[in-house]
Amino acid sequence: MMTLLQYEFLRNAFLAGLLISLACALVGTLIVMRKMVYLAGGIAHIAFGGVGIGIFMGVNPVYSALAFSLLSAFGMGLGLKRLKISEDSAIGVLWATGMAIGALFVGLTKSYVPDLMVYLFGNILMVSSSEVKTMLVLDGIIFLLTWGLWKELLAVSFDPDFAWVCGVRVRLIETIFLIMVAASCVILIHAVGIVLVLALLTIPTLISRHFYRGLKNMMILSGLFSFGLIMAGLVLSYFLNLPSGATIVLLSGIVFGIVEILKRP
Repeated sequence: MMTLLQYEFLRNAFLAGLLISLACALVGTLIVMRKMVYLAGGIAHIAFGGVGIGIFMGVNPVYSALAFSLLSAFGMGLGLKRLKISEDSAIGVLWATGMAIGALFVGLTKSYVPDLMVYLFGNILMVSSSEVKTMLVLDGIIFLLTWGLWKELLAVSFDPDFAWVCGVRVRLIETIFLIMVAASCVILIHAVGIVLVLALLTIPTLISRHFYRGLKNMMILSGLFSFGLIMAGLVLSYFLNLPSGATIVLLSGIVFGIVEILKRP
């Protein structure tokens, strides 16, 4: 393992895996608990619009995807209640629109277009040092928001109506949570890609719930499972010359299946 870490791209992949695990632990657990998996998938696919815009403008697509996703999440948080549209319907529209915007801007690009498979299916081995720093900042923001708004996030997650009666600003908390989901999706894009983001946000939590029921313990165990699966998938993909994103997700799915069978009553 230490021999592998002599290479900068593998060190970056290791650090990215660590940071991705933190995002999966904090946000993924809340997503599963609130049964908002579809929402996370929608935001992840919306990010492709930002990828296309970034390629068209000649900037790092990860940064444009981050900006586009955060703006979309902020707009969703403020607009869903006012427009009186069901959440799943709005996500479906934005999901398709985001992908269409991305494809349109990629088609309009006259200069060199990078391999889109990296953004759709991920390649953690291509994470740059600057992107690792961006992940660190985003993880720091997610951690501080989770720590500072822990009681409010729990209250809104379990019973938003009761939380509102108790004086919690439900719409603001839900908007902040959407922003946290958007930031997490962008962190995960380089590891498993837009298409497979849902796997890392949900599978580690689904595995950990078989061992712990307390939310904090589930978060800790989910983070450990995330990191272990990412590292194992990374090593397998490196030595077997396989796509890293698909290997990580396939390994996660296999482990999930084994745990489900063994823990079945």
